[in-house]
Amino acid sequence: MSVDARAEPAARWTAADTVAGMLATVSIFASFFGLAYRPVRLIPFAILLAFVAARMSDRQSRLAGWAIAAAVLCWTLGMTIAVITENPLY
Repeated sequence: MSVDARAEPAARWTAADTVAGMLATVSIFASFFGLAYRPVRLIPFAILLAFVAARMSDRQSRLAGWAIAAAVLCWTLGMTIAVITENPLY
């Protein structure tokens, strides 16, 4: 038995995969930016973007998972930093 060199290619990347990756990346950057500037304004937006990215594409689910984890960590740290330094939350 010979193996066919022209086997079925892996599924192609779609526009939804690309957009989901970009949304997850923007979510991560917004989460980290929220550490330094008003966590209540920015991090819920980042969480929403991460959830949309997770639902949009199965290929980008790992990156979206990292985005959700980053948002939760940044929310906790951002709120702690804002309260300790007596900076405004929103």
